[in-house]
Amino acid sequence: MLVGRDDEILQAIEARNLATDPNRYLLDPADHIAIRRTARASGLAVVGFYHSHPHSAARPSATDQAEANYPDHLYLIVGSDDLRLFRLTAGNFVEAPFVTVT
Repeated sequence: MLVGRDDEILQAIEARNLATDPNRYLLDPADHIAIRRTARASGLAVVGFYHSHPHSAARPSATDQAEANYPDHLYLIVGSDDLRLFRLTAGNFVEAPFVTVT
Protein backbone atom coordinates (compact mmCIF):
# COMPACT_ATOMS: atom_id res chain seq x y z
CA MET A 1 0.00 0.00 0.00
CA LEU A 2 1.20 3.53 -0.73
CA VAL A 3 1.14 5.88 2.25
CA GLY A 4 1.58 9.64 2.15
CA ARG A 5 -0.30 12.91 1.72
CA ASP A 6 -2.43 13.89 -1.28
CA ASP A 7 -0.23 13.12 -4.31
CA GLU A 8 2.93 12.52 -2.27
CA ILE A 9 4.02 8.93 -1.66
CA LEU A 10 6.20 8.65 1.44
CA GLN A 11 6.11 4.89 2.05
CA ALA A 12 5.29 1.65 0.30
CA ILE A 13 4.09 -0.90 2.85
CA GLU A 14 3.72 -4.56 1.95
CA ALA A 15 0.47 -6.35 2.77
CA ARG A 16 -0.08 -10.11 2.70
CA ASN A 17 -1.53 -11.76 -0.37
CA LEU A 18 -4.35 -14.19 0.47
CA ALA A 19 -4.80 -15.40 -3.13
CA THR A 20 -3.78 -18.99 -3.81
CA ASP A 21 -3.11 -18.27 -7.50
CA PRO A 22 0.39 -16.73 -7.90
CA ASN A 23 -0.96 -14.57 -10.74
CA ARG A 24 -3.58 -12.90 -8.54
CA TYR A 25 -3.55 -10.66 -5.51
CA LEU A 26 -6.06 -10.50 -2.68
CA LEU A 27 -5.14 -7.92 -0.07
CA ASP A 28 -5.39 -9.22 3.48
CA PRO A 29 -8.21 -7.18 5.12
CA ALA A 30 -6.44 -7.21 8.50
CA ASP A 31 -3.29 -5.74 6.94
CA HIS A 32 -5.40 -3.23 5.02
CA ILE A 33 -7.04 -1.95 8.21
CA ALA A 34 -3.80 -2.01 10.23
CA ILE A 35 -1.90 -0.01 7.59
CA ARG A 36 -4.71 2.56 7.37
CA ARG A 37 -4.75 2.95 11.17
CA THR A 38 -0.96 3.26 11.39
CA ALA A 39 -0.93 5.85 8.62
CA ARG A 40 -3.71 7.86 10.25
CA ALA A 41 -1.91 7.80 13.62
CA SER A 42 1.10 9.38 11.88
CA GLY A 43 -0.99 12.08 10.22
CA LEU A 44 -0.80 10.30 6.87
CA ALA A 45 -3.22 8.35 4.69
CA VAL A 46 -3.26 5.49 2.24
CA VAL A 47 -2.96 7.28 -1.11
CA GLY A 48 -2.76 4.21 -3.31
CA PHE A 49 -1.63 0.69 -4.00
CA TYR A 50 1.18 -1.07 -5.84
CA HIS A 51 1.61 -4.43 -7.49
CA SER A 52 3.71 -6.07 -10.18
CA HIS A 53 3.23 -7.47 -13.64
CA PRO A 54 6.45 -9.54 -13.78
CA HIS A 55 5.79 -10.89 -17.27
CA SER A 56 4.25 -7.86 -18.95
CA ALA A 57 4.37 -4.10 -19.26
CA ALA A 58 3.46 -1.75 -16.44
CA ARG A 59 -0.03 -1.06 -17.77
CA PRO A 60 -3.35 -1.73 -16.05
CA SER A 61 -4.74 -5.09 -17.11
CA ALA A 62 -8.40 -5.88 -17.68
CA THR A 63 -8.38 -7.44 -14.19
CA ASP A 64 -6.84 -4.29 -12.70
CA GLN A 65 -9.56 -2.22 -14.35
CA ALA A 66 -12.36 -4.51 -13.19
CA GLU A 67 -11.14 -4.74 -9.59
CA ALA A 68 -9.94 -1.19 -8.89
CA ASN A 69 -12.17 0.12 -6.12
CA TYR A 70 -10.54 3.30 -4.85
CA PRO A 71 -11.33 6.36 -6.99
CA ASP A 72 -8.72 9.12 -6.99
CA HIS A 73 -6.10 6.80 -5.49
CA LEU A 74 -2.72 6.15 -7.09
CA TYR A 75 -1.86 2.77 -8.56
CA LEU A 76 1.84 1.98 -9.07
CA ILE A 77 2.48 -0.93 -11.41
CA VAL A 78 5.93 -2.47 -11.69
CA GLY A 79 6.28 -4.22 -15.04
CA SER A 80 8.86 -6.56 -16.47
CA ASP A 81 11.02 -3.65 -17.66
CA ASP A 82 9.47 -0.44 -16.33
CA LEU A 83 7.15 1.07 -13.76
CA ARG A 84 4.28 3.49 -14.18
CA LEU A 85 1.98 5.42 -11.93
CA PHE A 86 -1.75 5.82 -12.58
CA ARG A 87 -4.67 7.54 -10.88
CA LEU A 88 -8.13 5.97 -10.98
CA THR A 89 -10.34 8.80 -12.24
CA ALA A 90 -14.00 8.34 -13.17
CA GLY A 91 -13.46 4.58 -13.41
CA ASN A 92 -10.45 4.84 -15.73
CA PHE A 93 -6.72 4.68 -15.14
CA VAL A 94 -4.97 7.92 -16.14
CA GLU A 95 -1.18 7.94 -16.15
CA ALA A 96 0.29 10.29 -13.54
CA PRO A 97 3.75 11.84 -13.65
CA PHE A 98 6.55 10.88 -11.27
CA VAL A 99 8.31 13.68 -9.47
CA THR A 100 11.21 12.66 -7.27
CA VAL A 101 12.08 14.93 -4.39
CA THR A 102 15.30 14.33 -2.48
